[in-house]
Amino acid sequence: MSKNLNKVSAAGLLIALGIIYGDIGTSPLYVLNAIIRDRIISQELILGGLSCIIWTLTLQTTVKYVILTLKADNKGEGGIFSLYALVRRQRKWLVFPAIIGGASLLADGMITPPISVTAAIEGLKQIQFFSDIGDSTIVYIVLAILLVLFFAQQFGTASIGKMFGPIMFTWFLMLAVLGSVHIFDDLYIFKAFNPFYAIKLLTLYPGGFWILGAVFLCTTGAEALYSDLGHCGRGNIRFSWIYVKSALIINYLGQGAWLLSNHSGKIFTKEIIDNGFNPFYGIMPENFKIIGLVIATVAAIIASQALISGSFTLISESMRLNLWPKMKINYPTEERGQLFIPGINTVLLIGCIGITLYFRTSSNMEAAYGLAITLCMLATSMLFANFLVSRRTSKPFIYLYLIVYLTIELGFLFANLNKFPHGGFVTLIVGGALFSIMYVWFRARKIKNRYVEFVRLEQYLPTIQELSNDLTIPKYATHLVYLTSANNPKEIEHKIVYSILNRKPKRADIYWFVHVDTQDDPYTSEYTVETIIPNEIIRVEFRLGFRMEPRINLMFRKVVEDMVSNKEVNITSRYESLQRNNVVGDFQFIVMEKFLSQDNELPFFEKIIMKLYFWLKRISLSEERGFGLEQSNVTVEKFPLIVAPVNKVKLNRIFSDESEK
Repeated sequence: MSKNLNKVSAAGLLIALGIIYGDIGTSPLYVLNAIIRDRIISQELILGGLSCIIWTLTLQTTVKYVILTLKADNKGEGGIFSLYALVRRQRKWLVFPAIIGGASLLADGMITPPISVTAAIEGLKQIQFFSDIGDSTIVYIVLAILLVLFFAQQFGTASIGKMFGPIMFTWFLMLAVLGSVHIFDDLYIFKAFNPFYAIKLLTLYPGGFWILGAVFLCTTGAEALYSDLGHCGRGNIRFSWIYVKSALIINYLGQGAWLLSNHSGKIFTKEIIDNGFNPFYGIMPENFKIIGLVIATVAAIIASQALISGSFTLISESMRLNLWPKMKINYPTEERGQLFIPGINTVLLIGCIGITLYFRTSSNMEAAYGLAITLCMLATSMLFANFLVSRRTSKPFIYLYLIVYLTIELGFLFANLNKFPHGGFVTLIVGGALFSIMYVWFRARKIKNRYVEFVRLEQYLPTIQELSNDLTIPKYATHLVYLTSANNPKEIEHKIVYSILNRKPKRADIYWFVHVDTQDDPYTSEYTVETIIPNEIIRVEFRLGFRMEPRINLMFRKVVEDMVSNKEVNITSRYESLQRNNVVGDFQFIVMEKFLSQDNELPFFEKIIMKLYFWLKRISLSEERGFGLEQSNVTVEKFPLIVAPVNKVKLNRIFSDESEK
């Protein structure tokens, strides 16, 4: 797949337009509004604000993401977890920027559908027939659109996705045309290309630094360019970005020139903006506003769709990397990458509804938007710097990259901190909750692994063979299959040996040990077989990419079919009557499910982590369903997890008088 990353085609360009530019493409709906709110319209403000936008799109989006970060493809795939999978073996602490980035991307993403759709629908206030429409009515319309959008996710987007490209092409064409109509209203607007005006605004304008919080809204969708690398290809993204960036800048310049020409010296309070003032709709001809509003609304829905699909992919990757509890995944269509996670869909819907009802207007949402996503961009910078180290890039370039982008992104972060009391706390609370889930799941696994006891399999082979041939013990199954976490094929968990020999001796004709190894690349799907004792003990190892679903039931069946056709194993039942008729023996899977034993002496913090872990485990997908096993042939065995055994038990024996005599 990576060989075709640089290939450019008309179809690929349309797909790129349709699925990755929704968030960044709908930003003209609200960015200028956020910059001018409660400020006097002046050349200093407009030229400085536009200069900040132009250079943010250039340095942050074009240079960092389109030119540099797109080079960090993982077998053709992109996104923060794909990048983490490339560098996770370098330094253990890199899991933290990955978790922070993933959590903040999800959290701040919850506000993208409400702000995009609300900003588009608020255009009704600028249409004469709807000028008296109230905020409550707009909220109801937005909620209705969101409900339909999230309800439709279960059916997949393969068919409607094909329409996204032409619609977004029309959207960006509309942006460019509307901007170019007004770009000559004030010729001074072209001075915005000079970064001097951006620096002047940030350093000399009263409170100019805090304007960066509004400017940052123009690049909030930059992470999507990298996340959808696998769907679109590097070449298509880079070529389509030229068109998208040109359309965006022309539209921003048109809005700025219109403001200077028609509203210089005026001040637009929050109340005026809430009542419908928006330079985006202001530059539209009166008789075009209804058409423009419809196109804007559809573009906002497409932006929301891209975010929702990206969230499903993000969570599925984090599950495979053991950073998120197992959840049910559906595949609505046969198209690669099309998946639907009902639990995440519900969480996103509740989050979007809550944000819409809490903030109500797009201007309120602007005040909260962008704070968390800066953390994601900082995380990407740290991971990409380590990627450059792994590729033996020269140290001066790596240091230059870190100095430039940590300076820019820390500046945006501090400017966005001003949003905290105005609603930014909402996305940080949500992001904190998502981070806690990821951290608990990751940390608990590390605590467990410290105490998982592995034993040499060869020590128990004679005993298992004797058990298999001991006719005095009732046969448990013809084929007994255990899922093992032992990476070393010569080892096995002690709990599995205990299950076979001690708990209730399980006699079987053939014992299978199945191990799933998650690879650092996305779409690997292969297996190896080691016949330890022919027709008695066999180990199967699946090597699956972090985007591959572990459908062990189907995969194991395929392995057995291949082995039978190669005459490596005989799966016919060993019961005489069934063997005469060539009846295939039964397969029974054993899944070992842990529970936290009371006999533990854990430090307080680790005790909290483990309690939260097992609470998450109870409400998440069970082990057998997470591995795609059919419940009809699965036995779940519960066993206590003792990670810190109690060493000293205070108990004294008291002898009775008679016993002493």
